[in-house]
Amino acid sequence: MPPFKDDQIIIIAPGSETTVAQLGLPESFTPARLRVRSRMFPGEKEGEFEPYKIRRKQEKSAPNGEAQDDTKPSTDGEPDVQWEEDRVSEEGAIWPIQEGRIVDWPCFFALITHVYNTLNPPFHAAILLITQPAWTPKEHERLTQFFFEKFKTPAFGLMDAALATSWAYGVHTATIVDVGKAKTDVTAISEFIPHTQGRIVSLAGCGGEAFTQGLLSKLKSKGLNRDMCEQLKRSPICELLPPGTPLPGSGDAPEQRRITNPASAASTGAAGSGPAAAAAIGNVPRGPGADTEVGEDLGVDENEGVLDVASIVASGKMNEYLAKKEKEKLEKVSVKKKGGPAPQANKPVRLPNARLEKATFLYEDHALLDTLKGMNLNTQDMADAKSALDEGPNRKGHENGDNGEPASTIEANGVGESSSTTKRTGSIRREIDVGNERFMADGDNTLEKIADAVHRAISSVDDVSKRSDLWDQLIICGNGSKLRGFKDALLQTIQTKYLVSPSSATIFTSEIPSNISTPAGTGANTPQPQLGPHGGSQVNPLLLAATTAQTQHLMPHGSNPSMSGMSQNTHSSHGQTPTSIKFVKPPEYFPEWKDVGFDESAFLGAQVAAKVIFVVDQGQTKGYMTRPDYNDQGPQGIHDYSL
Repeated sequence: MPPFKDDQIIIIAPGSETTVAQLGLPESFTPARLRVRSRMFPGEKEGEFEPYKIRRKQEKSAPNGEAQDDTKPSTDGEPDVQWEEDRVSEEGAIWPIQEGRIVDWPCFFALITHVYNTLNPPFHAAILLITQPAWTPKEHERLTQFFFEKFKTPAFGLMDAALATSWAYGVHTATIVDVGKAKTDVTAISEFIPHTQGRIVSLAGCGGEAFTQGLLSKLKSKGLNRDMCEQLKRSPICELLPPGTPLPGSGDAPEQRRITNPASAASTGAAGSGPAAAAAIGNVPRGPGADTEVGEDLGVDENEGVLDVASIVASGKMNEYLAKKEKEKLEKVSVKKKGGPAPQANKPVRLPNARLEKATFLYEDHALLDTLKGMNLNTQDMADAKSALDEGPNRKGHENGDNGEPASTIEANGVGESSSTTKRTGSIRREIDVGNERFMADGDNTLEKIADAVHRAISSVDDVSKRSDLWDQLIICGNGSKLRGFKDALLQTIQTKYLVSPSSATIFTSEIPSNISTPAGTGANTPQPQLGPHGGSQVNPLLLAATTAQTQHLMPHGSNPSMSGMSQNTHSSHGQTPTSIKFVKPPEYFPEWKDVGFDESAFLGAQVAAKVIFVVDQGQTKGYMTRPDYNDQGPQGIHDYSL
């Protein structure tokens, strides 16, 4: 029987903005069940912290219009002030982790204690903590002492975040690019061993916050604040286009998309005249009008599927729009009863986001909601005000989620806080139009900085033969990489800067086989040399000697590239410049993770490692430290047990 069962294992992964944790290992590994904001609030006494902001309870309006005081007199004559938890506000919050580094240890310990108490584990529970690359060995010892002394855990282990990611993908050699809130870590892993030499730790200004600031610099003049830009970044309309992609309406559109016949484009949608242009369109007239591709013009803007309700109401065509929708529903129902195929609705072809000059996103206005709360409105007046100001569609959830925490806690894949958080009773949403600025989030060349960091990390690996594998096994993770188009844009940036094309790589081989004679200037042919050990179309010995004359330290011991008899298998391809750069394919045997993405793959890898070291291995490989080991060796012994 193993010393620990699946339901006796705790995994905690602290982050700069979100801390995820879970008690127990499910049969099929799932994303973290507990998600909390990585912040605490000062308590009543100095040195104490609270997980939520505590404020004085607001006075409510009495039926006669006078303010009603909730304070009750106490026995000693002083009024008894009532307090309440504000689970939405983050005013006065303390964030103990900044750029991956622990900057406030008492607050960090209070955060871990809050997470531990929320999980409510049994007494005999092992703990696996995912560590950040910026944490020093001395800090590992401090964490070990805290967990053993505070929680009396029977077993404790540490696991590097980059190593956990490689476990999640099931690869032993890879380059891990972890993009966080305000930093990026780049780690080269070879045979499950992270290379500490040349490791890029906490590259400042290259996280998700950099993209928010990039949007703010472009949109501040148009009245958008940071909160708006943050929600815009998490919306589907914000996107990073690959380098060289023209912006919509910039005039640099591809030749086949340029309109040469405006009349034809207006009536049929064809960009030009002739059979070629006509073959690219359908037979239905474009419109507008009845029985056309566009349909009747009701003044409805359906860009990106976001219905502009305010414009419909302002134009006075709400009844016509509703009648059209009701007619479409009746047609579908009648056809369904007859058993025939449903007719294709005459809807305009929606262009992809990258080809729209303007798009709309829904913004949760927390400031407006707080203003209404401070107006001391009764329940009915508050509901009426919310209904009048809310511009969003009437549905249970939308792209930013609607849980009790601020919208910044909701990730782009729709995963929010745990179910313990308070559900928002009614958020006020506003529709905001944004132009091409939504494609300009990378205003500080963040992609180029990360690409340079990847090149430095791989180039610092001593074993040159491993570098090609590191280029072919790129893994992009972290919540800061959830921005739409980020991964593809980063890959193309790396390939543009550092990839050597196969045609350029042929200079290192003999393009003309040595057994074919070539004509000389005198009319005769050059003599055919005898085939040496290098063969007919292998590495050219002269080029090999020229390229390795100044890099003798890279040659194997005892080799002499100037001698043709020993030139075979002495060149180790391109160690400095890659000829192939690819992403690692995500695993397909975790269905729960496929729905939300592998941005938090470090937590998945920690689940796999916890299953191995706590249940299967049972501590034989010293993957964790037990309490007897801690009593004998102290916190310093954790370095002999960590993964």
